[in-house]
Amino acid sequence: MTKRTRATMSEIAAAAGVSVPTVSKVVNGRPDVAPRTRHTIEQLLQERGYISPRSRPHNRLGLVDLVFVDLGNPWAMAILAGVEEVAYRAGTGVVVSAVHGRHRTRPDERWLENVATRRSDGVLLILSELSHRQQAHLAELGVPVVAVDPTGTPAPGVPSVGATNWAGGLAAAEHLLELGHTGIAVIGGPTDVLCSRARVDGFRAAMSNAGIRVPPGYVRYGDFTSLTGYAETAALLDLATPPTAIFVCSDQMALGAYEALYERGMRVPDDMSIVGFDDLDEARWAVPPLTTVRQPLTEMAGTATRMLLSLVAGEDLETTRVELATPLVVRASTRPPAS
Repeated sequence: MTKRTRATMSEIAAAAGVSVPTVSKVVNGRPDVAPRTRHTIEQLLQERGYISPRSRPHNRLGLVDLVFVDLGNPWAMAILAGVEEVAYRAGTGVVVSAVHGRHRTRPDERWLENVATRRSDGVLLILSELSHRQQAHLAELGVPVVAVDPTGTPAPGVPSVGATNWAGGLAAAEHLLELGHTGIAVIGGPTDVLCSRARVDGFRAAMSNAGIRVPPGYVRYGDFTSLTGYAETAALLDLATPPTAIFVCSDQMALGAYEALYERGMRVPDDMSIVGFDDLDEARWAVPPLTTVRQPLTEMAGTATRMLLSLVAGEDLETTRVELATPLVVRASTRPPAS
């Protein structure tokens, strides 16, 4: 007698004419599925004897994968510290990977094969994403995923942790406006990254509320590195009417802005006020110390790790989307504009 193999999500999805994430929603009790579609999927799940990954026997190895877009910056180290602290207390090991290839946000197929081979209990995505096929494969393996600062709207069934980026951008611009600046520029991060767009949108909202039009040349975009902060600040200084203040959407880019101003013989904040975003350790030790929006990176990472470990244990989450506050930290890099 031939042993009957269990049905997979892919097979259920193909039979129902829907995507694997839609089947995953039904399996996990998500409400955002049309009643007729839900009924069809539930019938197929029952008929084909599908067993949810959560209810299958699972020998946990105490190992999670942590995927970064870029490991070579202090931002990544703050995230790693938050993950490691929570994972260590839980007796869980961490495997760290980086997305290889410029302008890429997804790990390659070899990474996916390695996750399956080492039988990781879960995956944390840091400013990175999965293809639909990768997400479906992890779902088939019963490997939960949690995203930190997802590049876009999180995929269905993927919980996420972020910060109040829009509110942070609003607070940065309002601080400069309260000091009396009206010629305020912004240097955002990549336009295809959700947190970057939110920071710039918050800035725009503050300027609009104040009735101030932002010239097109005052809105620049980099890639969160000091090199692009330097280059975009230099471009702002070359304008016929340069700004008197710049909101730079990452501390690393803000340090690049410092360098561009120094090379022009300009002083912060006497000749230009600068506000960053992140509150990395370098911000406190910059000369002058950087006014910045604090992104609670370590707390975000710790929260995401606890969520992931709860999913690994088969527990339900109270919420699938967490946003932590981003307070403004005022230091010495901002002042009223020179008269």
